[in-house]
Amino acid sequence: MNARLPAGVEGEAPRDRRFVTALARGLEVLRCFGPDDLWLGHREIARRTGLPPSTVSRLAYTLKMLGCLKTGPGIGQYGLDAGVIALGFSMLGRYDIARIARPTMQALADEAGVQVALCVRHGLEVVYVGHCRAPQARSVLGLDVGARLPLAPTAAGRALVAGLEPAEQQRLLQQLQQAARPEAELQGLRQALQAHAAEGFTRSTEDWERGVSAVAVPLQLGAGLAPMALSCGTASSALGGAEMATLGQRLRAAAEEVRHAVQRGGEPRTGRSR
Repeated sequence: MNARLPAGVEGEAPRDRRFVTALARGLEVLRCFGPDDLWLGHREIARRTGLPPSTVSRLAYTLKMLGCLKTGPGIGQYGLDAGVIALGFSMLGRYDIARIARPTMQALADEAGVQVALCVRHGLEVVYVGHCRAPQARSVLGLDVGARLPLAPTAAGRALVAGLEPAEQQRLLQQLQQAARPEAELQGLRQALQAHAAEGFTRSTEDWERGVSAVAVPLQLGAGLAPMALSCGTASSALGGAEMATLGQRLRAAAEEVRHAVQRGGEPRTGRSR
């Protein structure tokens, strides 16, 4: 079968004898559900994953028996079940990073009038694991926890790449090229990495979505944890070059505060000065 594998592994996994393709396909079925997808039918799951309908049927049945999917009101419909939530909260409960970071994120959102996201990388995508917004912030996209964004054209994705060691950065750039991402995206990512070395943060000025601009910084937590990113975004009309530079410095301070709080295992310090 010539099924699509998760983004970021297509080029290497099929040649690695340790890679279990059946497991990857099962996880891809779970990944195809978006934040707004209550139920998906067999045909739609097959379309999104590139798997044959017969394979989708077997995988969906297995995932249902494991408590990760549940059957919907229509024939052949499935939705995510509590087993997936349990897996996610096992990870979040272990590190509790989103809870610890939230006071700092909300304070920055309120002070700057923006939306602030805590992000991780999954393959060639950015995943929101925390999200705060100021009451007055312009909701230009309506994103929230669980949202997935492309890696290369977003400020958060660029910060996640910037947080990697050089060798891993190069491997990831090769994976993006193998995934046939537009050359404009790859060039924008390379330029963002150079700018990060000079400024300490990454930018995206309508590179992903018209009318939306953002800045982001890597969040290095140590203790063997994968790099994360803090990102601020809002309408481009409210985020010019000078505002981006100021917000980038605020983000750097916020990331440092979150890092210390995570290492202490408690709440961020209060009384911050911006």
